[in-house]
Amino acid sequence: MPSPAAGPSFAWLTPEITYVLLLFTLFILPKFLQRFRIPSAVTALAFGAVAGPWLGLVHDDATVNLLSTLGIVSLFLFAGLDVEPRELRKEARVLVEHVVVRVGALAAVAAACAWALGLGARAALLVALAVMTPSTGFILDSLGGWGSSDSERFWIRAKAIGTELVALAVLFVAVQSTSLARLGLSAVALAAMIAVLPIIFRWFARAMIPVAPKSEFGFLILVAATCAIITRGLGVYYLVGAFVVGMAAQQFRGSLPALASERMIGAVEAFASLFVPFYFFHAGTELVAEDFSPAALAVGGIFLTLIVPFRVGLVAFHRALRLGEGFAKSRRVAIAMLPTTVFALVIVDILRTRFEVPGYVLGGLVVYTVVTTLIPGVFFRLPTPEFEDELLLGEDHAVSAVSRSGPLSS
Repeated sequence: MPSPAAGPSFAWLTPEITYVLLLFTLFILPKFLQRFRIPSAVTALAFGAVAGPWLGLVHDDATVNLLSTLGIVSLFLFAGLDVEPRELRKEARVLVEHVVVRVGALAAVAAACAWALGLGARAALLVALAVMTPSTGFILDSLGGWGSSDSERFWIRAKAIGTELVALAVLFVAVQSTSLARLGLSAVALAAMIAVLPIIFRWFARAMIPVAPKSEFGFLILVAATCAIITRGLGVYYLVGAFVVGMAAQQFRGSLPALASERMIGAVEAFASLFVPFYFFHAGTELVAEDFSPAALAVGGIFLTLIVPFRVGLVAFHRALRLGEGFAKSRRVAIAMLPTTVFALVIVDILRTRFEVPGYVLGGLVVYTVVTTLIPGVFFRLPTPEFEDELLLGEDHAVSAVSRSGPLSS
């Protein structure tokens, strides 16, 4: 955090005062701004941009970095825990078709980015992922406040999860494909981690639960953080490891119910509510002046003009063709899947640190991310709920759980 050396006008900002102000800006002001349909994710990102590149108050602060890491880990752990294979299998054919269509669209957008922006194949693929991949954790948490029906919730959840699963695999290949040897070794390391997780969970159920009851939550967070650090070391960021742990824990719902129960999912969601704002704030502090240049705004505008209608039309066309659904209904599903929030910001960080991508392209992705995050709240004419609103998990979360297994008809 800043010290008196940050500048004479901020000499009075001791670390203690700064942290208090930070808590106020992340947990109080966003509540006020939500009445204007501004999600707290966007508010925290904006505050980070002001405090970082504009005022120079925050730069590489260890505390903020730690809290940010806990935020991204818990968010993707929550998304992984919410994957229910049995539910997805009920409409597997439609979901597989959706994934195939999205993969084809991803390839087309990547080719267009490579041609129009002069990017290499790997960088262009990452840019395509950033503009095409819905941010599942953010979307899942926001469904309750968008007035979606049970059927719409199912399709939004299922399609967002299916798309993100493919996106994570593509992200892994894109980042690690500098050589076949590196890709192979990384794939073996990731496969080994996935193979060991069931062994760890069985050991915990057999050896630890009897002597350390009610330790499931702490253990799950610990395993998620460890695996997230491993995948970060592999170069694919924290999100892959945390998401895999959530999915692995879901497989033990029968033999170890407490590990992936609705109560546990709610607890992880509440934990994420505390730390996710720090992730967005930290992402804001990493922005630079070039991210807000006229060229960046122009690129962001082009992305919005071309990609948003393309994504909405893609979902609407597939649902009309496959389910006979009208555009007015299908666009509700498509618009709810627009926010790219976390996934895009993660890719911006990867592109900034590992690829030679022009700053105006990164800035354009940030502009695109902010606007797509705002669109559903404006379209549904409701303030977008945030993780802070999910701390009361009792009956409301139980109702949400029932809706996840509700009617699947279109």
